[in-house]
Amino acid sequence: MNDTVRFGVSLAEELLAEFDELISRKGYASRSEAIRDLLRDYLAEEAWRAGRGPAVGTVTLVYDHHVPDLQEKLTGLQHEGADVVVSSLHVHLDRHRCLEVLVVRGRADEIRALADRLIGARGVKHGKLTLVAAGKELP
Repeated sequence: MNDTVRFGVSLAEELLAEFDELISRKGYASRSEAIRDLLRDYLAEEAWRAGRGPAVGTVTLVYDHHVPDLQEKLTGLQHEGADVVVSSLHVHLDRHRCLEVLVVRGRADEIRALADRLIGARGVKHGKLTLVAAGKELP
């Protein structure tokens, strides 16, 4: 950050008290640090929502491995998305359910498209895409 700009913000006392409690719990050194984090998160989220820019994250799936051809379908989708799938972890939760976590990196729109196809596959009980900023592109 080359130039620091100071600005004022008007907030309701109750909202500020909740914010101060949150930043204390999370261990921020100051309100400024917490606000910078919030702004970076918001800007990255908006860029990903619009399909712009690079992203990294995970696709987490819980599925019933007894559903016919599901594992082959999920593996096939991962191979089709090999340009964004960096790694995968497979965990047997019990006799019927598996957890699969994919580490993904690439354009946000490509990651989201792959995640939607994986999560939407018949037999997937729950799925979630989590994107985070790699930090390089953030001010």
